Amino acid sequence: MGSAARHLCSGLLVVFLLGLHHSSSFWIVNVVFPPNAKPRVSSNSTPPLIIVPGNLGNRLEAKINKPTLVHWMCYKKTEHWFPLWIDLNMFMPIGVDCWIDNIRLVYNRTTRRSSNSPGVKVRVPGFGQTYPIEFLDSNKLAGYFYTMVQHLVNIGYTRNETVRGAPYDWRLAPNENSEYFTKLQDLVEEMYDEHQQPVYLLGHSMGCHYVLYFLNHQPQAWKDKYIKGFISLGAPWGGAVKPLRVLASGENDGIPMISNIKIREEQRMTTTNPWMLPSEEVWPKDHVFISTPTFNYTNQDYQRLFTDINYEDGWFMWEDTKNLTGDLHPPGVEVWCMYGVGLPTPITYIYDEEFPNGDPVDFVYADGDNTVDSFSMSQCKGWAGQQEKPVHVTEYRGLAHLDIVFHEKVLNLIQDILEGNSDTPKEIDIQSLDK
Repeated sequence: MGSAARHLCSGLLVVFLLGLHHSSSFWIVNVVFPPNAKPRVSSNSTPPLIIVPGNLGNRLEAKINKPTLVHWMCYKKTEHWFPLWIDLNMFMPIGVDCWIDNIRLVYNRTTRRSSNSPGVKVRVPGFGQTYPIEFLDSNKLAGYFYTMVQHLVNIGYTRNETVRGAPYDWRLAPNENSEYFTKLQDLVEEMYDEHQQPVYLLGHSMGCHYVLYFLNHQPQAWKDKYIKGFISLGAPWGGAVKPLRVLASGENDGIPMISNIKIREEQRMTTTNPWMLPSEEVWPKDHVFISTPTFNYTNQDYQRLFTDINYEDGWFMWEDTKNLTGDLHPPGVEVWCMYGVGLPTPITYIYDEEFPNGDPVDFVYADGDNTVDSFSMSQCKGWAGQQEKPVHVTEYRGLAHLDIVFHEKVLNLIQDILEGNSDTPKEIDIQSLDK
């Protein structure tokens, strides 16, 4: 891509992010120039902390040598690794087709495994560092954990030493990411040895499921030695309703250059979207998640749903992943579970005859953080009676799903936890505090 085109794409990225900033909740990228962390009094306590991001929550890079192209303007071969997420090409009219073909996974129903698109190599840059989770692009426009990390630095933490990031290939569910968990275990043990104290794990959204899966596969003796606690932010413990719309009809989250149907191509090519569907173990069997003129779909009708939307791979992906964390086995470490409440959050999508190739025409709302409902996020409360380690729950009234990673009140509470103040308030009203 030439320099003129790159400048154009940079401009489009700004426009895109500004649009998302005022659009309905986007999983990660709806922050332009994230707020600066306010100065804080330095702390004498900086226990090691590892951050595990949510879906779409860290950079990916690719190198290609493709046998065929979806469009003659797409690159066929690159000598060097280039940004795949976020990739400026995806904001160009033709570039989105190139991007989808580069980032997509190919699912094999026989082996029940996923692979990259032919001729594409994908890697996760910067494991153990914070830069791939602080900003999702090299221009530092799409901010994610920057505000939180800077807050920690302001109180005495050091990037890549006492606070570190654990990015992963978020296209894949844990059953296909075994190498990641080996690296995460090594990182925990490395930080423990270096700082001579146990490590806190902090996750956001889907990243909390990754942390839970990791902890559920560690012996209790290992957790007792190496893990100080688990801070979860906005975790969809009972699954999320939004992926049903994403998989059925697509969701461009306000991106003007990409239609819902076009972005659906990419959204159907990850195994994590089926993994995050509302759990059979948690949700009532008669709750209707998708209503159409011909059928009402509950969590007992996933196979029919995947058939009706012509996405049968999704059924196999869901079968592969539904039991990874679906039983919500307690993590066996002290937990601080925080999430937003008090915002209307869709729990049912209503379609007309255009389903699945048209947008929902109506919604049924419940309480939540505008992306995940509070019924799902509050499932962590059940751990209190299932494990010896304490479970602390704090609900932030009026706090949106992404805002939880950079709101001052959340950052201050995280600081209190890291400083050893384990008791936390049950509710904090963000709306009254912000007035």
